[in-house]
Amino acid sequence: MIKGSCLCGRVAYEIAGPLTDVVNCHCGMCRKAHGAAFRTRATVQAADFKWTRGENHITWYCSSPGNYRGFCEACGTPLLSRLDQTPEVYGLPLGALDDDPGVRPSAHCHVADRAPWFEITDDLPRHDGALEAAAESNP
Repeated sequence: MIKGSCLCGRVAYEIAGPLTDVVNCHCGMCRKAHGAAFRTRATVQAADFKWTRGENHITWYCSSPGNYRGFCEACGTPLLSRLDQTPEVYGLPLGALDDDPGVRPSAHCHVADRAPWFEITDDLPRHDGALEAAAESNP
């Protein structure tokens, strides 16, 4: 069981299954939503995710058509993303986890949009755009 919560403690959740597809996303939306150089996020099966406190304190923002970002209405902690096209999975920002998820990022995506003041210094693979686009152009 992996647990997470927001900064003020109003909202909490737990995850009963594995986290997959962990990446550092450098797109402008993720940078602005998290106030950081990038967002580290994983994929979690919706069936494995459960709010344990404060679900009524989640505010949803439609950042692009069909993409909703959930955050605590009081402290603003980014907690979850969901897409209309894939309701069976969620995007989970790892910054709100209370526990070590046991997984690490496997790549950087949207590197073409990275903050000009941030230098990537690790050896993870880098993709100018989305990982899906990299896989399609390099099967």
